[in-house]
Amino acid sequence: MIVLGLVLLVLGLLLKISILWTIGLVLLVIGAVLVLMGSMGRAVGGRRHYF
Repeated sequence: MIVLGLVLLVLGLLLKISILWTIGLVLLVIGAVLVLMGSMGRAVGGRRHYF
């Protein structure tokens, strides 16, 4: 999810499409939260790791 967010951020910036940039930013934040919660040992959605 983090990689997809980064790809969308870059595409949004290069193609000047703001919706791609916004979606990429949201996916990046959600991915970072899931990684952080998974690294703390807390299961999120029944899974301990999201990678």
